[in-house]
Amino acid sequence: MTKFTSYTASPDRPSIHSFKLRGARMTLAQERAMEAFWPTFGINPDTPINPRAIFPDAKEVIMEIGTGMGESTALIARDHPENGYFGVELHRPGLGALLARINELGLTNLKLVEEDARVLLAKYTPDHSLDAIHLYFPDPWPKTKHNKRRIVQDDLLPVLAQKLIPGGYIHIATDWLPYAEWIQEVFANSTLFTGGVIERPDFRPITKFEGQGLRKGHVVTDMKYYTAN
Repeated sequence: MTKFTSYTASPDRPSIHSFKLRGARMTLAQERAMEAFWPTFGINPDTPINPRAIFPDAKEVIMEIGTGMGESTALIARDHPENGYFGVELHRPGLGALLARINELGLTNLKLVEEDARVLLAKYTPDHSLDAIHLYFPDPWPKTKHNKRRIVQDDLLPVLAQKLIPGGYIHIATDWLPYAEWIQEVFANSTLFTGGVIERPDFRPITKFEGQGLRKGHVVTDMKYYTAN
């Protein structure tokens, strides 16, 4: 039986999480996908990951933080076979669902990592090894007392800048306007990035989750920030 890691706090892991681990109960199909496809498409980061070695022929190597159920992740990888993608997620039903989708679509340019993104970036990702990072609809932690749990914080930006190539970028999308304003303020206070609000790029599909929000009147904000050349 394949062994999977589980998240526990330790001295080298943040005690304040930017995510909520929802119920980990998987469907039978998700369990079967994990067993069948994790050995091929999954990465347990026991040692540093070399993105360029894993995808040596990729035009761009892109990391997506928080793939959720993987709907947009799989479609983006399908539509851009010239790129290599790493999906970072801790929600096992989401990992199982995405693995099944990878198999269904016959994808060879997408690997999944079960790890806290902050730990993965700081401890296991070489400097200047990523062309881009995608962060789509991160938990907005809307209550003021929980704002410190938001993944976009002042101390995250130096890590992002260190792992991205010169001129690399992070693309963020959120449907929570106060969080969009928070993100813009954090990046505005940094000299490491330039950029701001953009139109939704064609390559980012509208997922069921996003569509439901739009029907409820939510406003989705896309932002793109580049590192200094």
